[in-house]
Amino acid sequence: MVDPVALTQALVRCASVTPAEGGALSLLADLLAGAGFAVHRPVFSDAGTPDVESLYARIGTGTPALVFAGHTDVVPPGDAALWTHPPFAGDISNGVLYGRGACDMKAGVAASVAAVLRYLDRHGPPPTGSIAFLITGDEEGPAVNGTVKLLDWAKARGEVFTACVLGEPTNPRDFGEMMKIGRRGSLTGHIDVCGTQGHVGYPHLANNPIDAMVRLLAALKAAPLDAGTAFFDASNLEVTTVDVGNAATNVIPVTARATFNIRFNDRWTPETLAAEIAERLAGAGAGAPYDLRFDPTNSVSFLTKPGAFVDLVRAAITAETGRTPVLSTSGGTSDARFIQNHCEVVEFGVVGQSMHKIDECVAVADIAALTRVYERIITAFFTARHGA
Repeated sequence: MVDPVALTQALVRCASVTPAEGGALSLLADLLAGAGFAVHRPVFSDAGTPDVESLYARIGTGTPALVFAGHTDVVPPGDAALWTHPPFAGDISNGVLYGRGACDMKAGVAASVAAVLRYLDRHGPPPTGSIAFLITGDEEGPAVNGTVKLLDWAKARGEVFTACVLGEPTNPRDFGEMMKIGRRGSLTGHIDVCGTQGHVGYPHLANNPIDAMVRLLAALKAAPLDAGTAFFDASNLEVTTVDVGNAATNVIPVTARATFNIRFNDRWTPETLAAEIAERLAGAGAGAPYDLRFDPTNSVSFLTKPGAFVDLVRAAITAETGRTPVLSTSGGTSDARFIQNHCEVVEFGVVGQSMHKIDECVAVADIAALTRVYERIITAFFTARHGA
């Protein structure tokens, strides 16, 4: 049987910094092909973005189809000299496996592969269903040529999915305490104010854009966007930068620029949120011309409502850990926002305290426990549908 810890080490040793494949997908492709999976390695492209290679593997052709999704790309390690263990060595010390991507999310990928192969060794392929993997190399990057296009590619081939488990790190502190059933959306906006440059001693001959910017930003923050919804916290708007580019102390600048980001719940879409922001700014009485623009976004809020599949995953976690995980929609975005357009999706993985940090790591015991949770999910999923 495949050792999920050794597989995590092997994946960590692949320097797959977005968009580099780094050998990680090749490793998985060989492993899955050897187990009887039909494996595909499509490459997707788009103008202004790097080409990205993904992996799709499936055993069986029918439904129900259980999918495990994830990514093998990682963020850069930064200064390797600051790491206690080399970022791509996969070292284990005192029961902890270190390396870039160890928790986000190569441990999740390794555990899902190991769990599926163990299930197949014990039970064989599902009699009328199938198991699939959707693995991308673009989750930490623009997220343009990864999961979203892989799903469209699979749909065009006639692939149908019933439910999906995404192995992102979901637990804040202790393994088994949290699973994700939704995610907030993300929208970034920019405000440019155009003033009139002048001498600070003659303000009547100028129009300070900073004054207008202060009024505009105050209008954005004056009232909450909402009070939250049944499964989501309140949406939050945070100003992330304000710039005037002025090195002189005696000159009123000509322009002021600000950027803000909103993490929004299921009350909003990017379109309705943009309209709300425009309305708030219009009523601010800026006193100077300004321009509002938004970055394109494919990050929308979504929710997998509690039901049979959520209950199945939750029960598997509880059976293995003794904990009843909180059903959460917290945190940043994930590729689940794309998957939810094709099937039900929940997220459960290891503890995520160290993701993107120096000395990123994962407890070896948690990798083993996650593998057992995933095997419980597979068994319960097909038992519920086949009665065997």
